[in-house]
Amino acid sequence: MRIFRLVMRDHESTSFSGLSYLLVGGAILLAFFERHVITLSLLFLAIGDPIASYVGIRFGRDKILGNKTLQGTLAAFFACSLVAGVYYYVNGIMTERILIVAPVSGLIGAATELIPIGKLDDNLTCPVLSAVGLTALFYLYGGFA
Repeated sequence: MRIFRLVMRDHESTSFSGLSYLLVGGAILLAFFERHVITLSLLFLAIGDPIASYVGIRFGRDKILGNKTLQGTLAAFFACSLVAGVYYYVNGIMTERILIVAPVSGLIGAATELIPIGKLDDNLTCPVLSAVGLTALFYLYGGFA
């Protein structure tokens, strides 16, 4: 605890840390999903989740679900849309439909950050649920072709 106190939350001293849940989520991703879906899912967690948290804490006024705010969710949507759009463009994936698939991807990322699944940690639920949604999106719009 002395070493990691700055990056750990108080409740993690008596329970599993967020990293434990991330490792389980990463193992699920590696076992069941395609590499582009895995990468985007982890980028959504790494970028969209902290941006949603920061904006929600700093500027959030309108609670929409538990302690989640409209402002934080919108920030996650824009961040995930931007990340997805850049990723699709750089990797040449669905570029002819990028104006459709990037915002839908952002919606997937924001929704998975917003909706709690029981008492499970979002380091597990966000990437796995994002991967499920992105897999459906890839099949629907030909991202696996």
